[in-house]
Amino acid sequence: MKQQADVQDLIASAASPEPLDVRAPSVLKSRIYSRLVQEQASTGPLLSLPETKASGAKLCIFEELVRLAPIGEAAKTMNCCRTCRARVVAERFEHAPIYWPNCPYAQFQKR
Repeated sequence: MKQQADVQDLIASAASPEPLDVRAPSVLKSRIYSRLVQEQASTGPLLSLPETKASGAKLCIFEELVRLAPIGEAAKTMNCCRTCRARVVAERFEHAPIYWPNCPYAQFQKR
């Protein structure tokens, strides 16, 4: 009887409408984001940084530097995050010290 009551309590608590305060770890978010962008880049060139900025999206400091640099358009469609240290740190450490504005990996670190 006691065991059945415990099971019913567990089921009732799982079905509770109260929101859970459980969040995915920032390391997992970072790895998923990296993989999604990598998959997107494998299907063709990404939107260029000037086009991305013109559409209203915010660029991180390194993307902004590449956007302003006098380089070819092909270089401006590359995934800057693949070479950024913020990605490497964010994929390996929870609460990584990343403070760059508009960096998606820094956003994942916020709690």
